[in-house]
Amino acid sequence: MQKVVIIGGGAVGSSTAYHLATHPRFHGDITVVERDPTYRIASSSLSCSSIRQQFSTPVNIAMSQYGLRFLRNAAEALEVDGDRPNVALREPGYLFLASDSGIDILTDNHKVQRAAGADVALLQPSELNARFPWLSTEGIVAGSLGLSGEGWFDGPALLQALRRKARRLGVTYVAQDAVDFTRAGERISGVRLANGAVLDCDVAVNAGGPWAARVAGWAGIDLPVRARKRMVYVVGCRTPLPDCPLVIDATGIFWRPESLGYVCGRSPGEDEPDPDEPPLEVDDGMFHDYVWPAMANRAPAFEELKLMSSWAGYYEYNIFDQNGIVGPHPSVPNLIFANGFSGHGIQHSPATGRGVAELIADGGYVSLDLSPLGFARVVAGEKLVERNIV
Repeated sequence: MQKVVIIGGGAVGSSTAYHLATHPRFHGDITVVERDPTYRIASSSLSCSSIRQQFSTPVNIAMSQYGLRFLRNAAEALEVDGDRPNVALREPGYLFLASDSGIDILTDNHKVQRAAGADVALLQPSELNARFPWLSTEGIVAGSLGLSGEGWFDGPALLQALRRKARRLGVTYVAQDAVDFTRAGERISGVRLANGAVLDCDVAVNAGGPWAARVAGWAGIDLPVRARKRMVYVVGCRTPLPDCPLVIDATGIFWRPESLGYVCGRSPGEDEPDPDEPPLEVDDGMFHDYVWPAMANRAPAFEELKLMSSWAGYYEYNIFDQNGIVGPHPSVPNLIFANGFSGHGIQHSPATGRGVAELIADGGYVSLDLSPLGFARVVAGEKLVERNIV
């Protein structure tokens, strides 16, 4: 009978708990330590909750493909007492636009995506105009459009459904702050809580999201994951954009439909400040100085829009290579990491949870080999760079 303690009850932690609890070869107790059951500032709650196959690394594409199947089947898989959760999955696709400076990367990524079975198409400006008459293709040389299997969903609904189903399956959620590990030689023997209690464990899982580096530090491990603020703006627009997908402009700004309006945003440029764990205060200046002008340039209807609301959340940003870190640390074999997804954590939470569950129950990956995301690459200094970070 194994005892597993998962630190962090967001989408990744709760998915791990769910997949482990449903694993036919796992026998034991599962405890999830989540300091804030309201998930007020959890990345899972504040995410734009989108899913795509347009990544540059095959493992990320495969993780999205499982995530999509999971979301499509979530009502059945996560049903509790006849209550079938609605994660509101929509699949209008992603549209990545490229100028001259970005066409080589777009083309290279397209080859990787097609080889991995992604249903994507490279479109010339005339084809883009035919599909999306509201789109200005000035300065654009091509666009990559997901024809199926891409879109967005209700992230908080997924999180709550995973948590509820896990609890129904016997998983215990503890509303405490984890503060340290206890050790028995090289192994983790327990998780110490702020109230002084110690949860004994055979396996500990670090699903600490933006704060995962602190958890790793209790074991003397330097995890290259930082909390980076990302802001999202909600706007209204009088003129509709028919069949609008999630658009990523060549400038890096993005927008997608949401209810009667649109959500939009951008990540800071390389020459802009991007500090670790700043206060979650929204800077409307970024919207007015960067986001709105780029949106209006790409879709003239956005020249007349209204900023309705905004929020800020944290990316668990992997400063090493912007990819997830999944699996045990070489020097601490029973400490498993599930961190650093750099903005695609919630869409990859199903595949991550399944993979970690297999590591624990089977001793290795069975369904999908996540070893390219292992911690060994960080120790060796061998990057697996994800070039399609939004």
